[in-house]
Amino acid sequence: MTSVATTVDLTDPSFWATEDCHQVLRALRHAAPVHLIESAEEGPLWCVLSHQLASAVLNDATTFSSQKGSLLGAGKGKTPAGAGKMMALTDPPKHRDLRRLVMPFFTKSKAAELTPRVHQLTAGVVRAAMDRGDTDFVRGISTTTPLTVMCDLIGVPEDDRDHVVRLCDAAFLGDTAATRSAAHQNLLPYLFQLALRRRADPREDIISTLATHRIDGDLLPLEEVLLNCDNILVGGIQTVRHTATMAMLALIDHPEAWAELGARTCDSALAVEELLRWTSVGLHVLRTATRDVELAGRKIRSGDRVVVWPPAANRDETEFDAPTQLNLRRSPNRHLAFGWGPHYCIGAPLARVELAGLFTTLAHQAEHPGLQAPPRYNQSIINFGLDTLEVRLSPRP
Repeated sequence: MTSVATTVDLTDPSFWATEDCHQVLRALRHAAPVHLIESAEEGPLWCVLSHQLASAVLNDATTFSSQKGSLLGAGKGKTPAGAGKMMALTDPPKHRDLRRLVMPFFTKSKAAELTPRVHQLTAGVVRAAMDRGDTDFVRGISTTTPLTVMCDLIGVPEDDRDHVVRLCDAAFLGDTAATRSAAHQNLLPYLFQLALRRRADPREDIISTLATHRIDGDLLPLEEVLLNCDNILVGGIQTVRHTATMAMLALIDHPEAWAELGARTCDSALAVEELLRWTSVGLHVLRTATRDVELAGRKIRSGDRVVVWPPAANRDETEFDAPTQLNLRRSPNRHLAFGWGPHYCIGAPLARVELAGLFTTLAHQAEHPGLQAPPRYNQSIINFGLDTLEVRLSPRP
């Protein structure tokens, strides 16, 4: 079977903000579950749109490697910095070894241990937002708790918190790409200095664990400590922030779902899974074929780049009943919002706790929110989200 080419550029961020993007994805998926597109910036890309094939690609790290990049953006023929050194850009066994190092900080039991802390932080954030009435959900609500919890886990000292929070706010919420990039570059030297301090005086935190780890007697290079801490920090904040913001927009559009959450007539754990499926903010996952292989009759050559698109897979009718309906009671719900296979999101248990704490608190305490201005979508092909979401929160009687 010959390859199917499409004129739809899935790597264009503006496509994902269109009202009919999911209808377009459905039509493409029905035509063929794998499409070849030619991106001006990225070159030829094999795009996987079905749930079955997406799961298969993500589960096979031997055939579909992360070593040459896990996300688009580096450009055609370019290998990103950190390749082979950070969890996201390594394959087993190194990926497994790095993951095992920090896994104790992200287990289900650790997430349960952190739940009271998450609820305390969330309660304060929601109370402050309710006092304001009108608030930007992005800056006023969605970021605070995940940022604070990640500082706890990484080991940022209390005396440094204000400084790191300012850097992270600018790195993640800056008004321009240049502002965000500059702030992120300022964050890296701080993490480097902290790693040096923790290598000499280790604590029970992520950066100490990485900074004191030895491989065959040699300490893990500081560059790899830095890259992996940065990767964990960004992932732990960005995924929750974008999911929370897009989930709030979904709940504004679906008042019946908000009422279910507020009345406790649905299980909060199931509700979070459905909000994760519905939003699917991680737009894509990149892999590189290590050998010639076939996907749905398409001949993928060794070295070809394969892109899984979770928003398409998570609305596949062959996996989900009525996928275009937001159903907070949906079960089972084998969504791919956190990925699949060896690279399944290490922070998923904590993210679930943070999202459940936020939306149960909000829905129990606030009337159905009102949208105060049209939401402003970001221009990212990595995490689809909003730059602003102006809402009005009024206390329930």
